[in-house]
Amino acid sequence: MQTAPEDPFRMPEERSPRLTPQNIPYQDLPHLVNADGQYLFCRYWKPSGAPRALVFMSHGAGEHCGRYDELAQMLVGLGLLVFAHDHIGHGQSEGERMVVSDFHVFVRDVLQHVDAMQRDHPGLPIFLLGHSMGGAISILTAAERPGHFSGMVLISPLVVANPDSVTLFKVFAAKVLNLVLPNMSLGRIDSSVLSRNKTEGSADRLCDSRGAYLLMESAKSQDKTLKIYEGAYHILHKELPEVTGSVFREINAWVSQRTAVAGTGCPP
Repeated sequence: MQTAPEDPFRMPEERSPRLTPQNIPYQDLPHLVNADGQYLFCRYWKPSGAPRALVFMSHGAGEHCGRYDELAQMLVGLGLLVFAHDHIGHGQSEGERMVVSDFHVFVRDVLQHVDAMQRDHPGLPIFLLGHSMGGAISILTAAERPGHFSGMVLISPLVVANPDSVTLFKVFAAKVLNLVLPNMSLGRIDSSVLSRNKTEGSADRLCDSRGAYLLMESAKSQDKTLKIYEGAYHILHKELPEVTGSVFREINAWVSQRTAVAGTGCPP
């Protein structure tokens, strides 16, 4: 049987849809294509009315943004539009698992997503929320654009890796340490981006809680809060009920206050 000649103008994706690592066509999912042509799976949590602010949520190493649904829903309840993507090499995004050629790729992709959302929602204040490696990405993203973000919430941020943690974490932590400590190659974070709330567990076996103290000491901003949960482990937003409940209340109160201030045109 004779087949029709192939149309030379058809895009490759039309012939063979781009698939996630889970074999789901990206055309059926919210996604963005980064500067390297890699497809990133995206999630959006939207309030019922007009959003008061935007929040980019950055997940940690070896996980995906779907694990932050409960936290995102809480923020949506405050009238915020929360958005996220699975970082390269994670979740439903393309890329070799847990491998990245340059840590800046994470930051570049976040800024691309942020820019796209701000084009759709001009004038809204924007916040960063990051856990673990995602906290490191958030710190470096804010440092890339001093004064651009209204604040950050960092949960067990990766600033100093626990000596027993895996090499990947140590590499990421070195990047952040270079930024946080004075007289290092990447310099210090501009004080205008250091309005943040940090929570850390003292028994964290991946990120050393000393990093949170270093970050607090290096920040010149007066609007900063550090909360240490004695005996808690790394994933504070999925800890014992009393810890997780406290974490959610802390974030809720902090974000509520800052979005109210940011909404008046006076960033903290």
